[in-house]
This record gives sequence, C-alpha cells and structure tokens, in this order.
Amino acid sequence: MFTQSSARVAQPVLLPDFDRAFGLPAFHTVADAVAQYDGDNAIHVLYPRTISDAAKTFLTGFPGRVLYAVKANPHPAILRILAAAGVRHFDIASIHEIDLVRSLIPDAELYLMHPVKSRQTIRHAYAQGVRHLAFDCWQELAKIRQETDSASDLTLHLRLAVPAGHAAMPLAGKFGAGFDEAIDCLRAARPLCQRLGVSFHVGSQCMDVEDYRRTLAYVRKLVDQAGVPIDSIDCGGGFPVAYPDMTPPPLKAYFDTIKTALAHEGFSDLEILGEPGRALCAEGGSTLARVELRKGQDLYLNDGSYGSLYDAANFAWKFPIKRVGDHDPNPSDVQEYRFFGPTCDSSDVMEGPFALPLDIKAGDWIEIGHLGAYGQALATNFNGFQSDTTVAILS
Repeated sequence: MFTQSSARVAQPVLLPDFDRAFGLPAFHTVADAVAQYDGDNAIHVLYPRTISDAAKTFLTGFPGRVLYAVKANPHPAILRILAAAGVRHFDIASIHEIDLVRSLIPDAELYLMHPVKSRQTIRHAYAQGVRHLAFDCWQELAKIRQETDSASDLTLHLRLAVPAGHAAMPLAGKFGAGFDEAIDCLRAARPLCQRLGVSFHVGSQCMDVEDYRRTLAYVRKLVDQAGVPIDSIDCGGGFPVAYPDMTPPPLKAYFDTIKTALAHEGFSDLEILGEPGRALCAEGGSTLARVELRKGQDLYLNDGSYGSLYDAANFAWKFPIKRVGDHDPNPSDVQEYRFFGPTCDSSDVMEGPFALPLDIKAGDWIEIGHLGAYGQALATNFNGFQSDTTVAILS
C-alpha cells in the first residue's frame, strides 16, 4: 500500500514503538504519506498527539469521570491512544463495541448507556462484567431485570428527555423519559439496584454552556419531585469543537459551568460522569482525498457521502480544508467548490462550498479536517469505495 519501507519513520517518533503499539504506519507529515502511497482509495489520518492532548484536557478539567463515547470513532488505534493517555472508562452500545474494547483494554470499565438494547446485548454485557446500564422507560427496566436475573449489583442510569437547547444536532425525540414518567421510573428503580443515577444529553455540538446549567436545574427539580436519592449524574456528551462556521466557547467554560451548576443545585457530592466523543477525537483525525476530475467549480473526489463526508452531504457540515503541500493561501488565490463523491449515486454530493486554490486539478490531494469523529466511523463500503487505510501523522 505504501512504497519503500519508510512507513516506519527512521527518526525518533512521538510514541515509542508506535507501529507495534498502535498498529498504524506513521509519517511525519501528510505530504510524506501521500508521496509514498500507491493505493487508489482515500487515506484516513490520525494525529496521536492531538488525541492524547484532548484526553488530558478532559481528564484534568472535567469535574467527574470521563467516559469515551466509542461510537464517535471505534478505530483500535484511537482506543489505544486514549488508554495510553489515561482514559479507562468507555461508553459502549453494542456487543461489537463491548468485545472490541475488552480485547484491546481488558481492564476498562464499560458503561452500556444506550437507552434501548437488545436482550442478547444485555446478557452479553452482564457476562462481560458490565454493571452500568441505562434505561428510559419501565419496559427497558423490566428487560434489564429479566436478562440479568434481577441482579442486585447494577448501577442503573435513567436517561432523561431534557428541554431543547442550542446544539447544532439536537438529539431530543428518540430517547429519554419525560418529567412525569421519569419520576415513576426513579421510584420504581430505586429499590432494584445497588446505585441509581440519571443521565442526559444536551445534543451534539452544544454551542451554549448555559444548556448544561439549565439542564442540571431541571434535574434538581425532577429529583426533588421524585423524592428518591440518586447516586450519580451523567452529563452526557455534546462537548464541541471549532468548525469553520461554528466557534464555540472554550472547553474550560463548559467544565466551569457544570462544576458551578452542580454546586448550586446541591449535586457536588454525587458521582459525576461525562461522555465526550467528538471533543476527544474530531480534531485528531482527517481524510486525505484525491481529486479525480475537475469540472469548473465541481471537484470529483475518491471520498464522499458514503465515505467520511456523510455529515457534509446530509447536514451541510463544514470542515477545515486545504490542499496537501500548501501553506495558507492568499485569499485572492482561492475560490469555492462543490464536491462529488466517487459512487454512482447522484446524491453523493457535498454542496459546501469549500474554499480551495484556483489552480486545483485532478491528481491533487486535499486534507479534510476534523473527521476523526463520526466521519471515519460512518464510512461504508458502498460501490466498493471503502478505504481501509489509516495512518498516523506524528507532527
């Protein structure tokens, strides 16, 4: 897939024995990777230093336990890098994710926070030592009880439906118990488990720190009305990263707001959880795509909506982008383009617009950033265009 033997860099690298420990060919720059690549598909890129730094930001700043949301990017190298940085708790949703994390990080603590699970998943999770499970209705609670033989060593987390906030991708409508139902569920679950908590999710890419404050106030009201003690609060995900048309507050503002709100609402003594996914891996990954054809301001790429650009196609999501080998171009030397993916599907289009040099041409490679979260995870093999090539860039 790569020419010569230089996928293993000769000079000292960021992480000792990188290729052996993390399972990826490593290069100093994306230009090096492209120059030595003789494959035909797009190239997925991971930046281990960026991922590790993001993990340390959460581990030192978030006022509670950090659970990596595996769905954001389940690549084994991502999981190993996060584990090396100190992440030991993982939010999983399926048998495959359970087995994947267990095989790579045997001592990890797993949290099955998906509110609706198959019976087989519950049984498998319990057999694999999972004791944290979420539910959002009495039917799911009954299912958990049945499939764990009414185990008394569980920590149950009630997923709440919370008021809409300022997330770029709201998550309300599919999961979560409403106010009255949540009260009934808390009262029913309290005598059935070792520990009881509530969980919520303010939505993906939350742009307003006050959403967490308002939601914790809502939790306070609900718990008081239920009249039962809880042991933990899971603040979910939603922690954002900066995109070209979205500039959120710094993460510290989110951490400080959550900590202040917990104290104000009398929750400081509880165990606090958070489930960052995007914020841990988005900026630590990108896709290198080759221009196959240019038609005016339309660029046909070897990656698209069935690859890592799902969000760009379906939600008009913008990503940082540049031609490989270019430094920051003069604004007068760029124009806006539309992208088409490589499949035969005419809906495989990313309207953008995406700013690239005026002279971009077939054969050029472009780097599309912030695809470490969800971009790489959502890629399919439709039409045979899936890329299995992932490299590490150690710069």
